[in-house]
Amino acid sequence: MTTLKRVDVHVEGIVQGVGFRPFVCSLAGRLGLSGRVRNDVNGVHIEIEGARTGVEEFLTALERDAPALSEIERVTVVSGEPAGHRGFTIATADPGALRTAAALADLAPCDDCLRELADPASRRHRYPFTGCANCGPRLGITRARPRKRPHTTMAPFAMCADCAREHDDPDSRRFGDPATCCPACGPALKLRDARGTELCGDPVTCAAALLRTGRVIAVKGPGGYHLACAAACEPAVAALRGRKHRAEQPFTVMAAGLAQARRCCEIDDTAAALLTGPARPVVLLPRRPGAPVAPSVAPGHRILGIALPATPLHHLLLAELGEPLALTGGDVAGEPIAYEDADALTRLSGIADAFLTHDRAICTRADDTVLRPLAGEITVLRRGRGHAPDPIALRRPAPRAVLACGATIDSTFCLLDGRRAHLSQRLGHLDDHDTLRAFASAVGHYCDLLGIRPEIVAHDAHPGHLATRHALQLTAAGHVAVQHHHAHVAACLADNGDLGPVIGVVLDGIGHGPDGTIWGGEFLRADLTGYQRLAHLAQVPMPGGPAAARRPLRMAAAYLGDHPCDPGLRDRLAGALQQAGTGRETPLTSSAGHLFDALAALLGLRDTITYEGQAAAELEQHADPAETAAYPAALTTGEGPLVVETADLVRAAADDLAAGTATAAIAGRFHNGLAAAVTRTCVALRQATGLTAVALTGALFQNALLLDRTLQRLRAAGFRVLRHVRVPPGDGGLSLGQAAVAAARDHPAAPA
Repeated sequence: MTTLKRVDVHVEGIVQGVGFRPFVCSLAGRLGLSGRVRNDVNGVHIEIEGARTGVEEFLTALERDAPALSEIERVTVVSGEPAGHRGFTIATADPGALRTAAALADLAPCDDCLRELADPASRRHRYPFTGCANCGPRLGITRARPRKRPHTTMAPFAMCADCAREHDDPDSRRFGDPATCCPACGPALKLRDARGTELCGDPVTCAAALLRTGRVIAVKGPGGYHLACAAACEPAVAALRGRKHRAEQPFTVMAAGLAQARRCCEIDDTAAALLTGPARPVVLLPRRPGAPVAPSVAPGHRILGIALPATPLHHLLLAELGEPLALTGGDVAGEPIAYEDADALTRLSGIADAFLTHDRAICTRADDTVLRPLAGEITVLRRGRGHAPDPIALRRPAPRAVLACGATIDSTFCLLDGRRAHLSQRLGHLDDHDTLRAFASAVGHYCDLLGIRPEIVAHDAHPGHLATRHALQLTAAGHVAVQHHHAHVAACLADNGDLGPVIGVVLDGIGHGPDGTIWGGEFLRADLTGYQRLAHLAQVPMPGGPAAARRPLRMAAAYLGDHPCDPGLRDRLAGALQQAGTGRETPLTSSAGHLFDALAALLGLRDTITYEGQAAAELEQHADPAETAAYPAALTTGEGPLVVETADLVRAAADDLAAGTATAAIAGRFHNGLAAAVTRTCVALRQATGLTAVALTGALFQNALLLDRTLQRLRAAGFRVLRHVRVPPGDGGLSLGQAAVAAARDHPAAPA
């Protein structure tokens, strides 16, 4: 006699909009079980009954064989009495469901869709909008909840009978996918000239022909327009740089596939998995000698940002072109990227020679995600398409919903509800009101999609930041100001599921210090509720004020002071100080970023900075990774925080330069010296506090050489080291830290 069993199963995590219900239905049918599955507000609810052995196998396979795009956080099983279900059905979702499905990240086409794209017998052969429930646009096309066709930018396109059958069939991979379409009923691709006039011929074939002749094409991607030209064509790349006013910041290289990418970069198994994964990020990898890439794509860099096609359109274009593309965002001089057709034509017509576009609207703009393998792990440098807004699970739930407004540079925002922190895509620099309007619009859109109504608004403690001003204008039960560097440490803690306390080492550009100086090289005793400044890099004046950030030779002069130098160098330093003027503001700063600026200027690598972090990146690229010597830096003790005398590093470098030492060796010794100084300081703080864990955070820990050297030394000294893995160590992760601090302070267990 067969023993019957019935259980109610609740599955939490990313389980909506990823084919989870059809998977459950198929699994139940295969095991001869009855019941139903439906989405609810917190995930998926399953009622399953039948033979005991079948139910037990179902529970095992539910997690073991779950769809690749799902992420199961928790499974709750409650036994009950059989209800007499006949067959297995997919039931209507609860009214409050579809929260996570409404805000899934955009994904690259799956293998099944790519096979259709390449198959002449398929009705979707060469159709650039091919997709299914396992891939394709999500966040970029979703206007509102629930994520059904009428609430997406696919609403104007009525499904044909064939597509409707696929959409309604639980056995189809297009079941429930609101983007289901084909050439008979979906969006259409067009190629237009710079005046907006449609050009004749196949759009992909004609666009590729233009690219071969050195033209620049604006291509409508999943999160906005980007500008493309042939990567090997130096005149085309130079023209794109000149028209866009982007003098030196590296472009991305997009290859048709791994074989083509391997001709450009050194790609190991880890990098290959990243490049071919569903997010299709940009991955920073070592440049291969003789790579078929123009010098102007990434001037002065030994690494390239490489990517594979993120949409069927990109696959078609790269296949037709037969060579890699150089890509950059569809904007001018740091504006928000264009994502609406009319705006793109207006703003980009002076840059692009033609527009490869279509009639499916984008409702959420997003840059590409950028990843870098660092010291054996993967670090997110920019969170964007393919990652945002996938939630990051926190260790302790927030009592009330939180909105954190992030930083002015590399701005993001974070919505925290319970344990789930939804970190947005990078939205740019909030240095003008166009970007601020885009920021505010994105916040509102996320709140609607996720069904979150923030009761607390967290923001940077600097009162002058545009993000802070925006936060203070929002109505909420409370506003929480979070010091910039405390937020960095909190982001690292949240990224690692840690509550602290730790020794937080924050090496970044600049941040508002409560003592009225500019912080940027800090050692904090920190947990999620508070911090104490235990040590810092030595403070030096910024000659001429904030302009010193763009004139790094001024910072070199500040660090060197009256240290004996080569006469030629002394003349350069004097000229830089004269240019800064006298009597102007000279605020004090402990910025690690400005320390790197000073070294880059001292070595003749960089006299003028044209983009954020440029000098530090170029100094890393120039350094000899085989160098083992390290410059010493004294650690000064007194009544206040310990001070790392970073001028010692700069002066030792100047002495080596005067002695004729190779600049690559000097840059290597500087990196080693700073890593040694960080470790020595942490050892001293461990003796004073008993803390044995260190959190490394801040934009300077995007530097592979510095991170590797610091990790080696700290681990050899017996520390447990936390580093960023899922969120950027720079300001792009700051909003997560702000949200975590606000939630911790709101928690009943938080100290008064």
